[in-house]
Amino acid sequence: MSLPNSHEALLKNRHLLTGEVALLGVTSAGLLSELSESGGIAMSEHAGVCETLRGQDNWKVGFGYADPVFSAGAFNTLVVFLPKARAELELRLALARWLAAKSARLVLVGEKKEGIAGAVKQLKAVAPQAAKVDSARHCQVWCAEAVEPLAGFELREWMSWTGMECAGIYLEVAGLPGIFSHGELDDGTRMLLETLSEHPLRASHILDFACGAGVIGAWLDARQKQMQQPAIIVDGVDVQSQAVICARATYQRNGVSGQIMASDGLSRVEGFWPAILSNPPFHSGVRTDMSMTERFLREVVRHLRPGGEVRLVANSFLPYEPLMKRCIGPVERLREDRRFTVYRAFRRP
Repeated sequence: MSLPNSHEALLKNRHLLTGEVALLGVTSAGLLSELSESGGIAMSEHAGVCETLRGQDNWKVGFGYADPVFSAGAFNTLVVFLPKARAELELRLALARWLAAKSARLVLVGEKKEGIAGAVKQLKAVAPQAAKVDSARHCQVWCAEAVEPLAGFELREWMSWTGMECAGIYLEVAGLPGIFSHGELDDGTRMLLETLSEHPLRASHILDFACGAGVIGAWLDARQKQMQQPAIIVDGVDVQSQAVICARATYQRNGVSGQIMASDGLSRVEGFWPAILSNPPFHSGVRTDMSMTERFLREVVRHLRPGGEVRLVANSFLPYEPLMKRCIGPVERLREDRRFTVYRAFRRP
């Protein structure tokens, strides 16, 4: 199995892994196979990665930053893999320090192209004694001995709230470091919401795929209330732990009815809906990656009632329309500009 460069770089320095080990930000189960002689906990904020990590000897698995499997002060070596978002690195370092036993070692690993040089400044802010111990596989490996533990770690203390308005509807949305469009309403979602105002859904039970912080569900619920229309249920699904946590918090604050689920695509989703919405991601790190959305479009008909609608906003250059037509049914463009297009397709009866 081919491993990410950061995981290969850690394996080259496996002598640093002593005692109970916490690996924060794992992206490949192959790393745990290679470290079968070690033991501890492996964390990923990606639901699909967590599924692949389970069942490895000597390793427990944590989904995101609030998993009950974590134990304060229980680990002798903390390995932090560099996340995509710089703000999330602060969160990951805080979790590592809370998990750290007395005199624990903290290791930071990341690729040069992903910004390890800038990340080192954040590392030294909490561990001034950190020093580079290796450069390998286009990565740097930094190590701090006897890192100072944190007395407490509460994820809710990292949560922020942002007021958002669209088409005359106001709501408050939760945010955590690393979540998509943190602290703002992205333009693609805004366009999708505007089409929902102009062309309302004829459904009382809706699924929001890749729901993020729960913006779409909260907005739809608020619009129903403002228009004095019957209540609706908006379920949501997302692959990222921060998104699941934020969506549940957004729903609770805004009084929205619906279940928020963690799933890699639709793999762990059961049920049928008369309408399914999405503003799906298309980036994986610095690369364009449409695979998740393409898989969603191929599988969504299994969860869509006959005659039901799928409404999707995407960057205009992405070739989703032919796939929607082939997998779902007739496609219409509700709105488009140079950046985004909102499509809707109805399942053939």
